[in-house]
Amino acid sequence: MAEFSLPANSVVKKGKVFNAPNTAKNIKRFKVYRYDPDDGQNPRLDVYDIDLETCGPMVLDALIKIKNEIDPTLTFRRSCREGICGSCSMNIDGINTLACIKAIGDIKGDVNVYPLPHMEVVKDLVPDLTNFYAQYASVKPWMQTDTPPPPDRERLQSKEDRERLEGLEECILCACCSTSCPSYWWNSDRYLGPAALLAAYRWISDSRDESTGERLDELEDPFKLYRCHTIMNCTNACPKNLNPAKAIAEIKKLIVKRRN
Repeated sequence: MAEFSLPANSVVKKGKVFNAPNTAKNIKRFKVYRYDPDDGQNPRLDVYDIDLETCGPMVLDALIKIKNEIDPTLTFRRSCREGICGSCSMNIDGINTLACIKAIGDIKGDVNVYPLPHMEVVKDLVPDLTNFYAQYASVKPWMQTDTPPPPDRERLQSKEDRERLEGLEECILCACCSTSCPSYWWNSDRYLGPAALLAAYRWISDSRDESTGERLDELEDPFKLYRCHTIMNCTNACPKNLNPAKAIAEIKKLIVKRRN
């Protein structure tokens, strides 16, 4: 029987422990993934005991408190703190989500914080999203037209046509969906993933766009599109409550429909 094991330098080791002050009354333990490619060491889990009486309610508040008051070497991305920018996406309590909208009070026991799964790690909680953004760019996420625009106004669309874009244009490119997808884990070099395909369908659905045929031609590929097996992890993981799986299914339906 075959046996598989992780490379020795990928095994996560025990890290440092930062205890809360003796005066702390409401302590929550955070176990945070740490990795520095420059020190040649294995990744580790550092433990931080946080007094929730002096901390905001969200996981991002705790991470900011750790960086500002306990361990300035901790590295993570963040910006808006409102669930809008997608910068602070990470795996918290086993689920891909945004740290700024994940309430500490919703997590029972210790809070485990890891970078998004199955991505190269730049440092600590920062994944390398180079390939993710390149795939997004590959679907040409902008309006493509052949006809000249009206000389005196914008390209208009009906209220009904605009409503077709609801649930598609709200994506914040946090990568929670794509990094929750097993098909993307194994085929991320060729499968575009849920986020890029959601963006593609957003423009396919836009009544003002005039490149629907070309867009479908680009996507009709065994790997770009059809590696999706409707596992639905993407939809479950989306912090904006979007449905990438449905968008992917709609693209497949359109490809079938134009053959008939």
